[in-house]
Amino acid sequence: MNTVKVVAAIIRDGDKLLATQRGYGDYKDGWEFPGGKIEAGEIPEAALVREIREELEADIEVGELLTTVEYDYPDFHLSMDCFWAMLKAGSHVKLLEHEAARWVSIDELDDPAWLPADLAVVEAIKDENRSINRRVTNGSN
Repeated sequence: MNTVKVVAAIIRDGDKLLATQRGYGDYKDGWEFPGGKIEAGEIPEAALVREIREELEADIEVGELLTTVEYDYPDFHLSMDCFWAMLKAGSHVKLLEHEAARWVSIDELDDPAWLPADLAVVEAIKDENRSINRRVTNGSN
């Protein structure tokens, strides 16, 4: 099975995360974290900056890797490196390839109809959030 290497940005703004709705292809209308394919010779972080500029006309600062999702779609294997990111000061999201976008809180993460591979990202975000909450709770005792 052909492997497709992609990157995704989990763009944070305060306590909200950016979700985008695909406007094309086999998975049109599904919700995802924005990003795209890594080109030959490109490092994942550079690919992510390029893809977000191409898809959302926005400039981001790429943070830490949250997770790498390995997912088998019917026609290909997806390997997706998912990074935390923030919009750079003065940068705004403009939809160039997506149908819609929305900012969701951690509590609202189950609301969008996520694409199958992005469901694993949602779970990783929830796991990290629970871990942070445990550290904060344990640290205050």
